[in-house]
Amino acid sequence: MIRQLTPLVLAAAIATLPAQARTLRYASVGDVRTMDPHGLYETFTQATLASIYEGLVRMNERLELEPSLALSWENPEPELWRFRLRPGVRFQDGTPFTADDVVFSFARAATEGSDLKVPVATVREVRAVDPLTVEITTRGPNPILPREIVFLGMMSRAWAERVGATAPVDIRQQRENFATRNANGTGPFRLALREPDSRTVFAVNPDWWDTPRHNLTEVIFRPIANAPTRVAALLSGELDLMEPVPVQDIPRVSATPGLRVLEGPEMRTVFLGMDQSRAELTDSPLRGRNPFQDLRVRQAVLLATDAQAIHQTIMRRQSRVAGLILGPGVEGYDSALDTRPAVDIAQARRLMAEAGLADGFEVGLDCPNDRLVNDQAICTSLVSMLARINIRVVPNIRPRAQWGQKVLSRNTSFYLQSWSTPTYDAFNPIVSLLAAPRDGRGTFNSGGYENARIEALIPRIQQETNPTARRAMIGEVLGIHRDEVGHIPLHQQFLAWGARSNVTTPLMPDNVIKLYLTRIE
Repeated sequence: MIRQLTPLVLAAAIATLPAQARTLRYASVGDVRTMDPHGLYETFTQATLASIYEGLVRMNERLELEPSLALSWENPEPELWRFRLRPGVRFQDGTPFTADDVVFSFARAATEGSDLKVPVATVREVRAVDPLTVEITTRGPNPILPREIVFLGMMSRAWAERVGATAPVDIRQQRENFATRNANGTGPFRLALREPDSRTVFAVNPDWWDTPRHNLTEVIFRPIANAPTRVAALLSGELDLMEPVPVQDIPRVSATPGLRVLEGPEMRTVFLGMDQSRAELTDSPLRGRNPFQDLRVRQAVLLATDAQAIHQTIMRRQSRVAGLILGPGVEGYDSALDTRPAVDIAQARRLMAEAGLADGFEVGLDCPNDRLVNDQAICTSLVSMLARINIRVVPNIRPRAQWGQKVLSRNTSFYLQSWSTPTYDAFNPIVSLLAAPRDGRGTFNSGGYENARIEALIPRIQQETNPTARRAMIGEVLGIHRDEVGHIPLHQQFLAWGARSNVTTPLMPDNVIKLYLTRIE
């Protein structure tokens, strides 16, 4: 017997059917290093975790600050910030989000083992005024505090205490706790599966406080370090989105029906760093001195490094040659300072001779092979460039995880590194890369560069509220660092994301894939 459904019953039956499944499959060159929001201050890791752990504020697709877990904020006194929290928000385990979780998260980010000490370095005290109001007192005025804490994810105190993760652990020392592989945030997605170096699966958080602008039901992320394998996966339909598309493959992907390449400038500056703190280099047989402590040697390396050749040949013009540690789009950038000398091998040799190193020296160069566009090729090109001034470069090429463990623990002599500025303000790279590595600053200053004048200017820049005076001090710092060859900038690389034609997502200059704004049509 066939039973006929009434319109009302039919409508109810249709309403109970699951929505069309839209699974986003995407890949990048390396894996998310940890699920702990305070475990690693790295753009890719923090950007990925932002889909689970949210901050008080967030950066939208127009690069504007907007409310997230805080509805509003104000700076009523020079050293006081007040944040009004969003009511009704719950963590994914069902516990309510309150001011106490904010107090806990700031304190956790400042503890030993945290890699987010820089964003909270100016914070003196965080106080819960009531369940939905937090006051933050700073050490001196800090006009850019909201920008600095965009990636400071809020964690549940109750959950952290229950799972034994009240403090983050230093993943550079290969330590783990429960929060390293598990997560409990307030964001649009929750962690469904974590298989390090293989795949990470995100499921939709049905109780997210915001109105979803995405239409995804699941996200499957895979780290694929090998560029040809990554491209082949996109071409074969195994992936919906991947980055980066190697510069040599951009025309092929663009010409493939059903695929497109999203291209644009990135705020990431790629540069070389040198150990300037030790008496002897750890990755060199030379004993009795550290050549990189001599300005003449650093100048010689700069003069022998052909950034223009790297731009034209290795990057295939998909980069912008840089003279500063930061580039256009960052507050405080000054094009007048963004210069670098032309390659001059004769002068470089004279400088090496003046430094007593006419015969040169041997040094290891630490490089990732799955972090930056053509990173391995950049490093190998430096072998012949620096051989012209008798510096014998031995590339130590490793996957990002192993490279990071060595370089970020400052166990390096010469290294390729990069920096993207999450705050879009020059103070971030200054305090992270140029500040002496102590007192919560210089966290990524792996070579130990230090200058007394820069050290004196950092707290003044941090507290200055007059934009003109602040830019002048930033310019002074950038000029000193350039002239002292504290690092050797190479370029800002260009973004190239490969996507299926039915995938829409905003191309962000900080190379952040915003899952909550991504759709499959």
